Amino acid sequence: MPLEDAGPLYLGPLLGVVFDLDGTLLNSAHDFLRMRREVVRIAERHGVTPGHLTTREPIPKILEAAVTELAHEGISEGDRFRFEGEVNDAIDAIELEALSRTTARKGAESLLTALTEKGYRLGILTRSSERFCRAALDRTHLRSYFPSMRTRSSPGPAKPSPESLLFLLKEMGVTTDRALFVGDHPMDAECAVRARVKFVGILPEGSTEADLADRLTAAGAITVTPDLAKLGSVIGVRAAPRSAVAR
Repeated sequence: MPLEDAGPLYLGPLLGVVFDLDGTLLNSAHDFLRMRREVVRIAERHGVTPGHLTTREPIPKILEAAVTELAHEGISEGDRFRFEGEVNDAIDAIELEALSRTTARKGAESLLTALTEKGYRLGILTRSSERFCRAALDRTHLRSYFPSMRTRSSPGPAKPSPESLLFLLKEMGVTTDRALFVGDHPMDAECAVRARVKFVGILPEGSTEADLADRLTAAGAITVTPDLAKLGSVIGVRAAPRSAVAR
């Protein structure tokens, strides 16, 4: 359940905080259902049997199932790369349509300022494309807080692979025992748990998923917070009022 107590949770000695992007720091209004439908449509055009994939699964699960079936059918490596490239292009285009509607979540800049002033190293781990990630952070004035980030466009495994988080932490110069990952999806928790990194869940603004806090906890969250102000309390920093944040 969401944390109600305002006191800090024991997380020391914490050095680095990694954030998911969409739903955690930003309200991006992505059309995820449309993305999932596009992935299924493209997969079926490349040879996946119609009806074998469901849009009820997250995109990484749909892709995993599609690639497994295509491999079983003997698809060549070149055809697999073309399939994955087509999927990424389709998702990229849908993501960018949401850019003009993307806003920073309430309290994001204040929290990031407070964490930076305390000396925490900050990073972004997202399944959004690098193009969207950078543009969205620029649009919301949060880009300067994140010298390190890994996106869907980064070389190597993508979230929820634990390797994606481990690569990012290595770049940040933070060991797993001094790191915290914050996200709003059970896949974020899965990634953190498999990497042996502490995970705190956060509920998206306006979330209508009544059981999301329970699902985040079941997936490995040490606690779940309703907003970024409470997240600051969990970590042990007090965010400055928005009016006090220098721009």
